[in-house]
Amino acid sequence: MGARLRKLLDDLRRTFWVLPALLVLAGLLGAEGAIHADTAGWAPDWLKERLYSGGETGARTLLGAIASSTIGVTGTLFSITIAALTLASSQMGPRLLDNFTRDRGNQVTLGVFLGSFAYSLVVLRQVRGGEDNVFVPQVALAGAMVLALLCVALLVYFVQHMASRINIDTVIELVRRDLFNALDSLTKEAPDAPPRQEADWSGADQIRDDRHGYLQQLDEDVLADWACEKEVCIRLLVRHGDFLMPGGVVALVSPPAEGAAEAINRAMALGGRRSAAGDLEYSVRQLVEVAVRALSPGVNDPMTAMTVLDQLGAALCQVSRRHFPTGVSVRDGRPVLVRPVTDYDGLTDAMFDMIRQNGASSPAVLIRMMEVLTLVAEQERDRSRLKALRRHADLALSDGRRGFANSADVRDLSQRYRRFRNVAESGGPARRATPARI
Repeated sequence: MGARLRKLLDDLRRTFWVLPALLVLAGLLGAEGAIHADTAGWAPDWLKERLYSGGETGARTLLGAIASSTIGVTGTLFSITIAALTLASSQMGPRLLDNFTRDRGNQVTLGVFLGSFAYSLVVLRQVRGGEDNVFVPQVALAGAMVLALLCVALLVYFVQHMASRINIDTVIELVRRDLFNALDSLTKEAPDAPPRQEADWSGADQIRDDRHGYLQQLDEDVLADWACEKEVCIRLLVRHGDFLMPGGVVALVSPPAEGAAEAINRAMALGGRRSAAGDLEYSVRQLVEVAVRALSPGVNDPMTAMTVLDQLGAALCQVSRRHFPTGVSVRDGRPVLVRPVTDYDGLTDAMFDMIRQNGASSPAVLIRMMEVLTLVAEQERDRSRLKALRRHADLALSDGRRGFANSADVRDLSQRYRRFRNVAESGGPARRATPARI
């Protein structure tokens, strides 16, 4: 599947209107099907009488009430949704709005209400009166009543659903799921085998791209197959989530080959914002943004930042049993495509740097960060990864010594740091630390 097609499908999954539009279409087709069942006599007379026994006036009144009430409540649902989006944008960050717009519960609720409105209008225009031309679609009217009851149930569900979705802990849990899914899909259970030979970049041709935007999709397999066919090696200089400047160098090709620029251009799909597809740091930065906003002077909520640190630590514990890809695509034992990828150092930098910088004066946050690093070090046996964890522990200790006003807080942080060092150097489990003072 091409990069541009995958980008289109990913955009459609994030679009708010697709599922409601499909449900409205289902409502229109359902109304036509129910009317056809009435005119064709598919339902026996005794069943029709049980479904609806009123006359033409009652049918018009019933359908009008359903149509007017559903479209009225739909306006209320829109107002609630916009209010929730405004609150989420101001308190948790605008990049978290995708979690609300792509939420299936919101989309289904809106779609069922609009579909019920469309269904009622289609059925209403078929109700006829008069002495010789009376037609009351009893099966279709029964369907309208079922949809009305379904709308009542969905209204209760929607109120509860939105109340829970704007809870900060729920938002953190949703982003945590996205992060864990990205870790499962973008890391491997076994390390990549190294190529039998190294690529030679002497005399490589620079490939420029006149487009601009964030790299959202990259078709590595197609690009690697093209490079194998042309007997060249491509070294990409950008990765998922990077912003491409117009005319910037995006790749090197060795040896130079005709059509390389077109092949690389086709393999990359750009967009106006970063996307979770293929970008391991995207969900990390969403969680970090929640923590950074919680640490701002206007909010001052260190508990939320500590919750984010717990989730980031859980993600690193999951990574401890997996391997990062090398970014080298091999064909016939030789490298044909080399691309930059996220490694453990980059992942931990994205997780902890901004939280530490914004929480340098908060003892509770830095102490909890040190405890999380200790818990991760208990499960991590790779020496290079432990070195990265120690670097962040050293930075947290240094910032705490400069930023804490109380010497007792500095002692508490130093105590956690010594415990981290013991775990990182000996590989033994850490004793449980006393809770941080808040």
